[in-house]
Amino acid sequence: MTPAYPLAVEPGIKPPEVLLVDDDEVNLLLTAIALRERGFAITESSGGEQALKQLADWAPDIIVLDAMMPGLDGLEVCKALRARGQTTPILMLTAKSTELDRVLGLELGADDYLTKPFSLAELLARVKALLRRAEMQRAAQGSAQAAQLLRNGSLEIEAAKRRVRHGGVTLDFTALEFDLLLHFARHPGHVFSRAQLLDAVWGYSHDGYEHTVTTHINRLRNKLEADPMHPQIILTVRGAGYKMRDG
Repeated sequence: MTPAYPLAVEPGIKPPEVLLVDDDEVNLLLTAIALRERGFAITESSGGEQALKQLADWAPDIIVLDAMMPGLDGLEVCKALRARGQTTPILMLTAKSTELDRVLGLELGADDYLTKPFSLAELLARVKALLRRAEMQRAAQGSAQAAQLLRNGSLEIEAAKRRVRHGGVTLDFTALEFDLLLHFARHPGHVFSRAQLLDAVWGYSHDGYEHTVTTHINRLRNKLEADPMHPQIILTVRGAGYKMRDG
């Protein structure tokens, strides 16, 4: 039977590994079938505890993680993974009514979120966008541009090593936080709208998801700024967007 959507992976290419985490057996099964039909290698997990065990010595290409689960929920799993330094992209699934879960998920290190109910087309678009961004990261590491040391005041960014120092102190960032900071650092003084940042860093444009950008900007400021409420590095341009100060 031909899938309703085209294959996401070219034949003969190693399929991306996806860990699906959801306590709802029906949702887990249907999502797994849909992604397998499109060429992904799927591993299933029925809860947070099981997922953490599976991820103890394995790093898939992407994790699709339900936020609301009994026992160890998706938010706690996300927090635990980031605390132990795992940078695998995380797509958090949340209910429409749980705005707090979406915000918390992003604050705890999720790379993106998708609200339920969602279409298969949208799920595929989000998964492919996160995988494409990860591939671009790997490609950039081998380029001359990636080898460049970027400086902005006391801020230093080594793109190839994905390392950030500020005032001589090394700072830790999630993969998406680093990509957002690097995008700003490569274009100091340039104003970007939230939609432009979604397209350039996340890999898609979608009305209604600009809040994702705002949350990540706040996370950058919390790590970079002496006073995040009065930022001096990542600046808000009222009515236009954000920019990094001119070096």
